[in-house]
Amino acid sequence: MPPTAPPPAPTQRHLASPLHRRHKPGILPQSAAHRAQGEETTMTRPFANLADRDALQNETPWESRDTPVTVYDQIARTRKRFGNAKACTFQMFATEGAKAETLTWAQFHARITQAANLFRSLGVAEGDTVAYVLPTINETAVALFGGMTAGIVNPINPLLEPEKIAGILRETNAKVVVTLRAFPKTDVAQKVAAAIANAPNVKTVLEVDLNRYLTGAKKLIVPLIRPKNPVHHTARVLNFNAEMDRQPAEKLSFEQTQTDRVCAYFHTGGTTGTPKVAQHKFSGLLYNGWIGATLLLDETDTILCPLPLFHVFAAYPVFMAAVTAGSHVVMPTPQGYRGDGVFDNFWKLVERHKATFIISVPTALAALMQRPVNADISTLKSGFSGSAALPVELYRRFQEATGVSIIEGYGLTEATCLVSANPVTGEKRVGSVGIPFPYCDTRILMCSADGTITRECGTDEVGEICVANPGVWAGNTYTEAAKNVGLYAGGTHLRTGDLGRIDADGYLWITGRAKDLIIRGGHNIDPAMIEEAMLSHPAVSFAGAIGQPDASAGELPCVYVELVAGAVATPRELADHAAERIPERAAVPKYVEVLPELPKTAVGKVFKPDLRRMAIVRVFDASLKEAGLAASVAEVVEDKKRGLVARIRRDGAVDDAKVKDLLGAFTVAWDWA
Repeated sequence: MPPTAPPPAPTQRHLASPLHRRHKPGILPQSAAHRAQGEETTMTRPFANLADRDALQNETPWESRDTPVTVYDQIARTRKRFGNAKACTFQMFATEGAKAETLTWAQFHARITQAANLFRSLGVAEGDTVAYVLPTINETAVALFGGMTAGIVNPINPLLEPEKIAGILRETNAKVVVTLRAFPKTDVAQKVAAAIANAPNVKTVLEVDLNRYLTGAKKLIVPLIRPKNPVHHTARVLNFNAEMDRQPAEKLSFEQTQTDRVCAYFHTGGTTGTPKVAQHKFSGLLYNGWIGATLLLDETDTILCPLPLFHVFAAYPVFMAAVTAGSHVVMPTPQGYRGDGVFDNFWKLVERHKATFIISVPTALAALMQRPVNADISTLKSGFSGSAALPVELYRRFQEATGVSIIEGYGLTEATCLVSANPVTGEKRVGSVGIPFPYCDTRILMCSADGTITRECGTDEVGEICVANPGVWAGNTYTEAAKNVGLYAGGTHLRTGDLGRIDADGYLWITGRAKDLIIRGGHNIDPAMIEEAMLSHPAVSFAGAIGQPDASAGELPCVYVELVAGAVATPRELADHAAERIPERAAVPKYVEVLPELPKTAVGKVFKPDLRRMAIVRVFDASLKEAGLAASVAEVVEDKKRGLVARIRRDGAVDDAKVKDLLGAFTVAWDWA
């Protein structure tokens, strides 16, 4: 893909707004708060090209940078510099004029201090775990930083089923869980109660009542219609806010050990199925914060972040950067982008909070581009997109509609997130994930299964992306030691599992997932090639290419697509369009299906295990029917050792031997249901 020219400067619009003239008592606007405290605006460092990156990292070793040992100490520094400025804002509803709660850096620091003191009073030592299963609210941010100050924090996706939540709680040996009190239109409290019944290590549950964010009639009605939540566990259940109120807010009631230690457990969902638990140290979090504050943000910035705080993208590149720079984070609705009215009111949220940056993922950007820019967004400098590849056409549509460009970056949970990003002021090569950050040694390697480096790839040659930076803890990425075997190239560089290349100017390009390769009769096919061809069709919003089972070739390429809202296209039309644009004949998809919506993770990645399940059911059922065998796929389950396994049910009298012969020709494992 050829490089693109630098985007034009943002279009400036100056519409009158009363927000320019008034503010809440005691809370100053960002710029005014800094002037009141005698602070000068911090200047970010240039990051336009590889030379800028090299100049910055060659100034001094990372270990010599002025970073504190713990995250709590960094929050204390920011409180001291910008105590009266806004730290975080949450609003329950996305509608115009909805109530919002803002914490200044002084208030945020005090609440984190109270949370840490509470957790320590409940028996949480530095090696113990505090889990939270929460939507995105102010208490979530408090639990994140309070938990890692007292012990090890473990954010958990509230969309997971109780069995998965219980499994993570057992894996991390969580002692305390922070979650919601039963509330209308959400089953988080009920799921967590069921999970804790299967996680006997949990001794205390701290509940947050969302009713405190309501006003008027809604606030009065909730107690009358609150769902029941009978518990079948023995853990104590307490009120999180009430218990924090009892704790000192001025300073910690315990001494922090001034050593770099594990402070967070993040489960990885990704696109590979069963969650694994990655462990992060203070140094990795502080590295993320340093990157954001050095290259991008300062204390005058406001970040609109509708992404969840159980994902590293929001927790580290966003919140740690804000913690380090003194920026303001705005969280609209508990469900973020999934919340009612968020997309319809998004640009008005930008105007209300004078956002300078927005945080997004391709699925959300696609939805935003189906709505008019109906507000004054002249404060907006740029947007950030991660978690999945950004289609070129979507990038261009966003820039045309808003006057600002999207910065696409790359990170992963296993590396404590940040790896690279397109330069803020330099050339943005659309489709690339930019230039690796300072102190992030990124190599394209060929490795054997045990991590032995067989050779290093040349310029523009595709291989596995391998990373070493302050967020990579070689040998200790996952809590389960067996999962770390073979995970490091040469014992030092994390093997990401992503295929990619680095061009002559140092830009990193991701071409696919090593485990996503479609292997057709021994021929390796990169699914990204198929997806890019399909995404070039104007009716296609998202595409997910996988290998469907085939008795002869092992796998055949197939692709599932989601159309732009209101668009119409037939599978035949899409197949012909892709065939004309895919350079490898073997990669032309043999099957195309249009779905109302592709399955996705909570942060917008296409969830390919579900697509593989659909393909297995379709292919196996068709094969059994064609052979005249009265059997079908009951379900496709994931086995830790065998991968996806089809469970076959008997729909009548059936010759077991014939079924065995038929399905035995496929590489997909199967069992009788």
